[in-house]
Amino acid sequence: MIAAEVMSAPPPVAADGAGQRTILDRAAAGGRISAADALFLLEQGDLQAIGEVADAIRRRRFPQGYATFIIDRNINYTNVCVVRCSFCAFYRLPGDPEGYRRSKDEIFRRVEEALDKGATQIMFQGGHDPKLTISYYEDLLSSVKARYPVTLHSLSPSEVHHIARYSRLSIAETLRRLRAAGLDSLPGGGAEILSERVKQAISPLKNSAAAWIQIMDEAHRQGLRTTATMMLGHVETLAERVEHLAAIRDSQDRALRDVGPGQGYRAFIPWTYQPDNTELGATVPGRADSEDYLKTLAVSRLFFDNIDHVQGSWLTVGKAVGQQSLALGADDLGSIMLEENVVSAAGVTEKCMTDAQMIDLIRGAGRIPAVRDTHYRILKTF
Repeated sequence: MIAAEVMSAPPPVAADGAGQRTILDRAAAGGRISAADALFLLEQGDLQAIGEVADAIRRRRFPQGYATFIIDRNINYTNVCVVRCSFCAFYRLPGDPEGYRRSKDEIFRRVEEALDKGATQIMFQGGHDPKLTISYYEDLLSSVKARYPVTLHSLSPSEVHHIARYSRLSIAETLRRLRAAGLDSLPGGGAEILSERVKQAISPLKNSAAAWIQIMDEAHRQGLRTTATMMLGHVETLAERVEHLAAIRDSQDRALRDVGPGQGYRAFIPWTYQPDNTELGATVPGRADSEDYLKTLAVSRLFFDNIDHVQGSWLTVGKAVGQQSLALGADDLGSIMLEENVVSAAGVTEKCMTDAQMIDLIRGAGRIPAVRDTHYRILKTF
């Protein structure tokens, strides 16, 4: 396990400013930093120094000075779920009077509203409902694709795992059928922290950390591009955060080696655990502070020499901290969020963002605002 490896490893260099400089100089020169290096920076590094190098790496990758965002909508097709993650305030068990499954007409209406507001992407995200098998998802995806010119960046690995289990299909066949029905891209939800200890502590009924990676590896082999996420600031240790980063970087190495250049993960997206209204929140107050979040984001920019984009998260940390992330390695601020219900149920305070607010936020960071699509192609600049 990487976490055990990192915790037992000696510091890569002396635990002082000179040691940090050695790591940062290697990263700035385009070299790969190790898991032990990343842990050293998280534990002992100076945010300003790390952030300066992260921003320099961002500028080298994206010299035009854009900070991008996308217009999309998250549509929750059901909140019925049997997985019962302790950090989730969104789910309802089967039979709960507050449980719902959206009708196709309601889903179509929400897609149309999003398109009218300039959306180019729809993310279907829902609970693990035992009554929904592969035929439901094939019909959902294909019917939307038949009616609307929209990219479907939908169904996290945990949802894919659930569909395969209840449909009695392999992961490979499940992904093949979802792709054939219209799935364009796979988001990285359900990762939380890719440590089996953490998974058992906060979501023991969900797929394992190893299964999450295996599903992503299979998606990459089939030519699906993906994103990766991290939910930080709950029961994980810093070493387990590094374990998470290393698992994703290793997975991306496999995609680039076995599938080809320009494949695998498009972006890495860290965000902070929100405790309100959750079972876990009764014992784990959560809400990593802004420095912890920003340092993790900046270190991820140094660590992911093989993933193009690092996304700042204004939804869970607030607009001001999201803006700060643009000076610490982030090149993207995600979505203006025409709709988001899952994280919002756990107590986020800033749920809305307009196009104008996003543009002002990016300009305030000294960057050029640009609307992108799922593939990070620039559609319009401001």
